[in-house]
Order: sequence, then structure tokens, then C-alpha cells
Amino acid sequence: VPQSKQERALNRGVDIAIATPGRLEDLMEQGVVDLSEVERVVIDEADHMAELGFIEPVTRILTATGESQKLLFSATLDKQVASLVKKFLTDPFVYEVPGETEQNLDIEHRVLITEPRYRSRVFHRLVQGSGKSIVFVRTKQTAEALAQSLNDAGIPTARLHGDLNQSQRTRNLARFSEGFTRVLIATDVAARGIHVDDVKLVIQIDLPEEYKTYLHRAGRTGRAGRSGTVVSIVPLGRTRKIEGLLDRADREAIYTKVEPGDALIEELAGPIAPPPVVDFLDFGDSRFESMNKDRAKSQIRAKHGAPQRNYASKGRGGYRR
Repeated sequence: VPQSKQERALNRGVDIAIATPGRLEDLMEQGVVDLSEVERVVIDEADHMAELGFIEPVTRILTATGESQKLLFSATLDKQVASLVKKFLTDPFVYEVPGETEQNLDIEHRVLITEPRYRSRVFHRLVQGSGKSIVFVRTKQTAEALAQSLNDAGIPTARLHGDLNQSQRTRNLARFSEGFTRVLIATDVAARGIHVDDVKLVIQIDLPEEYKTYLHRAGRTGRAGRSGTVVSIVPLGRTRKIEGLLDRADREAIYTKVEPGDALIEELAGPIAPPPVVDFLDFGDSRFESMNKDRAKSQIRAKHGAPQRNYASKGRGGYRR
């Protein structure tokens, strides 16, 4: 959003301003914004801001708001977030709800160890079942390529990554939530906050770097009283990273070496889902409905334009044009 547009809105007067730390600090430094009379400040996803390196700008912004009421929302209370609480929230009221960091007995953690040559076949069978699956990958390029591959293979798949605009993300998520697609390929940033109750499998193609990200991914299943499974696919002989993530996340997993066709894969995936029923196909200009010739001609003229004609008139000298 252009800064000039924001300045005009602020000059007209606003009751609520929703801002990112970087832009808000820019406006503060230019003297466009004065936060000294702010009555209430809400910091959302404080832990995520800390992960992205915004803890110092947030600290400066909170300092500029003086004695305002401060509300902080965070999925976890790690060291950096705790420092904000200690500095700015005096004797705060604390409200906690069971979240991703709580042990959920409805979620099973599985690590499938396989040879690199088997990865495609193992993964393909896992997403062939009728249940919904969210697949986490590291990059948007992988999300695009994998979604295209699965759609080409007849598995209805949507994708969710940072290069999609908000309307595309909303549409893809709605298609997944409503069952028009069974598989959602997602990156972590784009998938933050996904709430779909009936996800059967969370599949990790690329492991995360932080245990908190692992917990966030795992929290996409086992919701609303349903059970779910987190499946991490790792190469043979390279389990150290997943072992470290699970240890820091305080989760226990079952490790199994698998090959295509193993009974465990069939059990996790369930029966292969039937092909989707297609309600509409583009038949081009092929006509199936019965219609009279005059109506058909008028429709063709309306669509393509009527051809130009030269009409002849009959005179004494014969036909004239």
C-alpha cells in the first residue's frame, strides 16, 4: 500500500490502526504517527514476530505507547515473548487454552524411513486415500510442482504458498475444506492458522527447522475430537534431524522402515478413493441440446459476428450490385 494513501487515512482520523512493525516504525520516525495517546495495543502472534526478527521493533513500539493497555496473543511463551510480558505487562491476567504445544492423545506421530528411490511411490499411495491430507514442503516451487504432479495423476490437489494472492489462497482453502480437493500442498508461512477439522494425515515431505513449526504442522490434524496422524518421510540413514525435533517437541513417534506396498502404508492411507465426479467439462462449440436452425444461426452470429453480404438488385440492365 502506498505510504501517501496511508498518510491521508491517518490525517482524516482513525479509531483503529492495523499495522506491521516495519511500516509503523517508518511512519513514527517520519513524524507521521504519534502513539503517545493510544489507549490500547494488541500484539498478535508475538512468537511468530520473534521468529521473524521483529522483537526489537515491537519493543520500541510498545515503549512509545506509554501507559496504554496492552494485550498479547502468542501460541508459545518462549524467552523473547516472556521478556515482552515482563517488561510491559504488570501483573497481567493470563488466559490459556489447550493448543499445539499440549500433548494431544488423538494425534499419532509416525516416521516412515525409506530409500530415496521409493519416496514417490510411498507418498503417492498415502495421498490416494479418501481422507484429507495436508502436505508440508519447504518452498513454493516444490508446492507448485508437487500439486501439478498430483493433479496430473488424478488426485484433486490445491496449493497454498506465499506467491498466491489472498483471493487465491481463500479459494484454494475453501476447495480443500469443502472436499473438492483431498490434498493441500502448503508452505509453513502460508499455512499458519489453517483450521480444517477433518484432516486425516499431515505429511511432511520437507522437515522443519524448528520444533515449534513441527508442533504447528501437527496441530492441523486431530481437531474437533477427531484422530489424526503426522507422517514424516525421511531417507534411510538420515533420522537424526527428526529425532532432534521430536525430542525438543516432547513427542514420541513410531519409526518404521517401509517400501511400496507395505501393509502400514495401506493402513495409514486407507482404501484408494474413487476418481472425482466432474460436474462440468468444456466441450467447446459442440452442441448437445436440441434447437432449431434459426436459433442456432442467431447464436453463432451473436458469438462470432454475422458475415458481411453484398445483396444484388435486379434492374433493366440485369443484376446490379
